[in-house]
Amino acid sequence: MKTLVLGRTPARVREVLATLREDGFDAEGVSTDEEARGLLASGEFGVLIVGGGVGPESRAALKECAAGHGVREVIDGALTEPFDAYVRREFEPLIRKASAEG
Repeated sequence: MKTLVLGRTPARVREVLATLREDGFDAEGVSTDEEARGLLASGEFGVLIVGGGVGPESRAALKECAAGHGVREVIDGALTEPFDAYVRREFEPLIRKASAEG
């Protein structure tokens, strides 16, 4: 199941992607709502991770967009260091759960 990571800080998005990919997850990342909406419209993504820097209006609009394109799980994230440990503890179990249900 493909995961889309949306975060306002490109360096943090890269770190999340590196951990997910290292652990065998298929993931892409973007930093703008427009990029996220475009990728979600492809219908390829089952999970959306929305970073803590994404404001409430954008977050709500993206959740609605995700629901309309078959995304099974939307995860709200606010990274804490070390980032790799956070990703493994907070994100990966939810991605696995969504994959198992799909």
